[in-house]
Amino acid sequence: MSLAPIVLVVLAAFVHATWNLLSKQAAAAGATFVFAYNLIACVAYAPWVAWLLAQGALTWSLPGAGCILFSGLIHLAYSLCLQRGYQVADLSVVYPVARGTGPMLSSFGAFLLLGEAPSPQRLLGLAAVVIGIGLISTRGDLAAFRRPGGQAGVRWGTATGFLIASYTVVDAYSVKTLGIQPVIVDWFSNLLRFFLLAPVVLRDLSRARRLMQGRWLLAIGVGLLSPLSYILVLAALNMGAPLSVVAPTREMSMMIGALFGMVILREAVGVWRLMGCLVLIAGVVLLGSA
Repeated sequence: MSLAPIVLVVLAAFVHATWNLLSKQAAAAGATFVFAYNLIACVAYAPWVAWLLAQGALTWSLPGAGCILFSGLIHLAYSLCLQRGYQVADLSVVYPVARGTGPMLSSFGAFLLLGEAPSPQRLLGLAAVVIGIGLISTRGDLAAFRRPGGQAGVRWGTATGFLIASYTVVDAYSVKTLGIQPVIVDWFSNLLRFFLLAPVVLRDLSRARRLMQGRWLLAIGVGLLSPLSYILVLAALNMGAPLSVVAPTREMSMMIGALFGMVILREAVGVWRLMGCLVLIAGVVLLGSA
């Protein structure tokens, strides 16, 4: 496997950690915020998608339409689940649990459904990534999950992780097997979410305006960055990178989040989080050299 797909996935991890930080800051707006940033994403990426469609980049078929529909539904559930998790629990619990369970399940999906070989090196790298994420999130203290919001964070994070694994496998099939352009997959998924959420949000416009007051800049940031992070991942898959390597490698976002906390937010990282970062890096190296 060449270096280029790994570079794309690492860049995606930086982008992903950034938009999740913005989303956490707007957690109180719930589904209204999801609707707002999906609107931004649809408008911002429409010219690119229109140009691709004009070039004949998409030939509609029943399997392709089915995958895009299924992907949009899973992404909608994922967005709402993640936003709800951020409402009831800490970012430091929901995010790592979601990002930790997601790659594990999606890698199993790649092994079972896409026929990718589960080599010992890849399995060891995957285990190291998951262990590293656990150390970063708990600082070596499993009692962190028993504190207020801890169990809720585990439940919502695990549910989010399951949805991450689900849409990753569906979208990988769309890109790698059906040959659909990554930005097209993501844009139509966003468009479907927009139309499904519109009746719920627009039936009470005054409430929607109130919830979004002071949060539109956050919505613009998430609307621009969220599709970009995932398009980069899908592009790496389209370049031939195995899903069982891409899925856990993108979890470098947890390491980046810890560094953001230390450098920008002046959070106390501690020895356990530093150890977690080292274990996670080792896992990424193992996966990247497989």
